[in-house]
Amino acid sequence: MKKLLTCFAVSLTLLSCGDGDQKTTVTEKSHSPQVNYLQNRAPLEPRPYLELPLGTIRPEGWLKEQLQRMANGMTGKLDSIYPEVVGDRNGWLGGDGDGWERGPYWIDGLLPLAYILDDNALKEKVRPWIEWTLNNQAEDGYLGPVPFEKEPEYEPGLQRGPRKDWWPKMIMLKILKQYYGATGDKRVITTLTEYFKYQLKELPERPLDYLSFWANRRGGDNLQVVYWLYNITGDEFLLELGDIIHEQTFPWTGIFLGEDKSGDPGVPWSFGGVHYPFDSVEISRISLSKMGGIHTVNLAQGIKEPVIRYQKDTDEKYLRAVKKALRDIKKYHGQPQGMYGGDEPLHGNNPVRGIEFCSVSEMMFSLEAMTRITGDMEFADLLEKITYNALPTQASDDYMSRQYFQAANQVEISDRLDAAFETHNHQHTDFVFGTVTGYTCCTTNMHQSWPKFVQNLFYATKDGGVAALQYAPARVSLKVGDNVDLEVRETTGFPFRETVSFKLTLSETSAFPFHLRIPSWAENPVISVNGEVVGAPVNNQIAVIDREWRTGDEIVLKLPMKTKTSKWYEFSVAVERGPLVYALKIPHEKRKKDRDDGYREFFEFYPAGDWNYGLVEPELENPAENIEVVEHDWDGSYPWNLENAPLELRLKGVKADDWKAINGVPVMPGFWRNFKNVNTVEEISLIPYGCTTLRITEFPVYPVRE
Repeated sequence: MKKLLTCFAVSLTLLSCGDGDQKTTVTEKSHSPQVNYLQNRAPLEPRPYLELPLGTIRPEGWLKEQLQRMANGMTGKLDSIYPEVVGDRNGWLGGDGDGWERGPYWIDGLLPLAYILDDNALKEKVRPWIEWTLNNQAEDGYLGPVPFEKEPEYEPGLQRGPRKDWWPKMIMLKILKQYYGATGDKRVITTLTEYFKYQLKELPERPLDYLSFWANRRGGDNLQVVYWLYNITGDEFLLELGDIIHEQTFPWTGIFLGEDKSGDPGVPWSFGGVHYPFDSVEISRISLSKMGGIHTVNLAQGIKEPVIRYQKDTDEKYLRAVKKALRDIKKYHGQPQGMYGGDEPLHGNNPVRGIEFCSVSEMMFSLEAMTRITGDMEFADLLEKITYNALPTQASDDYMSRQYFQAANQVEISDRLDAAFETHNHQHTDFVFGTVTGYTCCTTNMHQSWPKFVQNLFYATKDGGVAALQYAPARVSLKVGDNVDLEVRETTGFPFRETVSFKLTLSETSAFPFHLRIPSWAENPVISVNGEVVGAPVNNQIAVIDREWRTGDEIVLKLPMKTKTSKWYEFSVAVERGPLVYALKIPHEKRKKDRDDGYREFFEFYPAGDWNYGLVEPELENPAENIEVVEHDWDGSYPWNLENAPLELRLKGVKADDWKAINGVPVMPGFWRNFKNVNTVEEISLIPYGCTTLRITEFPVYPVRE
């Protein structure tokens, strides 16, 4: 029967589209007559924070420059830099070439970048991928590259099959959801409805792990879009499909709670000529406390699945499982910048262990989703830490190269490093800066991180207000109260400065709540409105200012940043202040290298100064008093390198002669450290982790007393 899809509003406001019998449905305003944006439809649990349409939040200052560097770098030019994979032969463009995850990965970052920057040239690069996907859906609802009648011969560097694998489709689901939010193209609703009917029919016989284990681990990405479409159409079959997807997804909840004893299937597996040995051994019981066993990107994506499921099944075990998982990840594998050690599989918390760029990208995306669904600011705090520490350092300033792995302690970046279990798989290119070094999933998946962070700076609230849950220079336009237009311009030097200012412009005077996250690290924050301090109540790290607002009103939030220390691997210590982790400022020498192999030209970095410093124990007894904070002149431009770092910390350090690099790797001195040079004390400088290339972040501590 012919469908009639109507009633779309680009702002994703009150109306939603019906499917079948020319029926149009209207989403009820859940819990409040002031809900202006798409809320969960019963029986799904209402969300406290609601997504805004793509393009309504615009970055400013250094954050806009970051996105422009991406547009001028690999994000905007990948089709010319990596044409053999994301060029015309790609299966998502109808070609016979690469037909798996890497093409959609690129578009998953390029599309939000294009619409946030309102860049027509970038939109034109996105358009063929969207158009081919929407215009070439099979009659049975299948979506994606056309399956080969006969499995093609292997071509080095290409992932040509199996084209019916469920996993790559999940990335395209994310893309189409974003495209609909930016454009209101009704074809998206039709296409996704037909695809999900296809899934409902096929999954009982061809489950998520039918062709590979990736979709089984990453089913939460699929489930998230199923629920989103249900909120628009109200089609009941989507809830049934959601149940099936959850049942077929890896049992993350049980694994996190330590209740699932089934373990990994242990089937030897390879794809595109790449063998995955960490998955080929039988694991009697998977646990976050163990080394190996869990692939780190699967973990970053899978961690949100229990929370997404919670919207349909409000059993507290789902939230409890994820909270426990975050504690266990930090305890057994954590590093100070908010990420965790995993050179492909989980590898413990040694600070020389690598962190895959894909894990950073996907962990950010998961935390953003979990924040919106739960309103739990623990997720927002961790997102802030990862974004402002781990993310900036893993790509070059011009966004033309990246590390496959980064580490908390890295004093040399070269192809001789052998600190990680997996470096031999990629000819020791995992830590160098290149375009296709390490493994190329990150070449295409790195692009979603910054644009989606921008998209999650502000939300609408379920009671008709606005929420600022991440802080960066930006502006947003949205509806508040009873359909009143609001623009908020956020001016700040955050995360390097303590003050955040919000200037309001309204179409008319209106009463509505303004939500502000109070980070867990902030002591004695101060909120003022039009110069007067207000005593806004704070619950669950959210301050709510509920009042009548007028054009010209200004909110100023001051978040005092106190210097503190944290303990890590082998009793080492990291220094933190506010949202930032600090690392030793190590000047470096950059060298270009080309081995004339498939990894192309890449860059190595070698220290141009001493790096083997420990910290002085008495100084750490009162870090806020003993560590000097030095703010440099900064005009708000791009900050993420040694030269532009907006501030530094100065403190006493001891030259640790017992700390040596082995094949370029700074292997941490043991707990019983050599104290023979206890009088060699000098001043050292630490700068924000995200501004470093070489770094020491976890320091050995020496009980030096002058």
